Parts: sequence; C-alpha cells; structure tokens
Amino acid sequence: MIRYIYANDFHHHPDLQASMHKDRAAQFRDRLKWEVSVDKNGWERDEYDAMNPLYVVWEERPGVHGGSMRFLPMSGRTMVNDHFSDLMDGEISSPLIWECTRFCLSQGASPRVAGLLMLAGGELMRAFSLTHLLGVFDARMIRIYNAIGAAPEVLGSSGSGRDAISVGLWPYRAEDRLKVLRRAGVSSAISEAWFARSFGHVIGQASSEKAA
Repeated sequence: MIRYIYANDFHHHPDLQASMHKDRAAQFRDRLKWEVSVDKNGWERDEYDAMNPLYVVWEERPGVHGGSMRFLPMSGRTMVNDHFSDLMDGEISSPLIWECTRFCLSQGASPRVAGLLMLAGGELMRAFSLTHLLGVFDARMIRIYNAIGAAPEVLGSSGSGRDAISVGLWPYRAEDRLKVLRRAGVSSAISEAWFARSFGHVIGQASSEKAA
C-alpha cells in the first residue's frame, strides 16, 4: 500500500524507515555513484530529511520499502533552491508548489511502483490544492515519466547524456491522473482509501496539516 508519513512520525514505522534509507543508499550511492552521505547503519540521509518532509512510500509488504519520494513546500528551504537555482533562472518560492526529491525504487521493484508513486504525488496536489510539483531528476527518469504518462515541463538542464540533470514542473491535470491510475493498476477508490488511512480524512476535506 501507499503510506504518507511525515518524518516526525516515521519512528512509528521503524522497519519501513530503515528499509527506505537503506534502499536510498543502494540506489544513489551504489548504483548511481552519487556523492551522498551514508551513516554507520547504512542509511542515506541529508539535511532535508531533518526538515520534517512528507514521505510517500510504497510498502511492498509490512515493513519493506518498495519505492518512495520526499516532499517539501517551496515556501521554505529546498534542495532545488539551495543547489539548482541556476537551472531555473532564479529561486522559486510558493506554498502552492512542493518540491519532490529522492525518487527511489528498491532493486527488485516492478515497473508498476513508479506509477504508484506518481499517482500519490498527484493525490497530494489534489488534497493540498497545489498547482505544481517541482523536482530534480537525472536522464534515466525521462523514460520512466513518459511511460507513466506524467512527463514534466523541463525548466533547465545541465550535463549531457546519462549524466544530465534537469529540473522540471508537473502541473495537476485530471486527465493525467486517469493515465497514471491505469499505469499503477489501482482504482481511484483504493488510492483515496490509502490517503484517508494516512491522514484520517478523505481528499478534498479541509486539513490544517502542512509539510514543514
């Protein structure tokens, strides 16, 4: 199932938390060879994990991470503004745009998991009345986004070939949600039930919760 978990609440799911951070180390350090920090427990973490982001996590089975993303509102500090503003012609600041980073898939994840994560990102946009999601991604992700049916508007890129890094914007479009539902292989009702299980209310019901 999809879980929506704020960092401050992740201690309620210790096995899932450990599994996610270890999978991030396996993907970003071991497979992609990024220069990231991995602690003595094998967890990949950075300073933005300490800002109480909202994680979207596909729980493959109890306590086992299958894929995840991390969200912070663009009204505060974000990785994109801190490190990639040159790709956007300046910083972006808006409570209606959330940054999405650390898109991670476990080594054995099926192609369906990427669609499930993108679906959950769209559900956040619906629930919090966001206009866009914004993310940094490498060249390999373009093929995945196109296959899911949720390609971003690229704001800028650096590098070339497999080493290219881009910043992109995803607007919310109802027709894209239908495409991603089909790709993820779940019904709208199931997706909304996962959201309600995490937040305690259905999408569209007013909530005071915000990523911080």
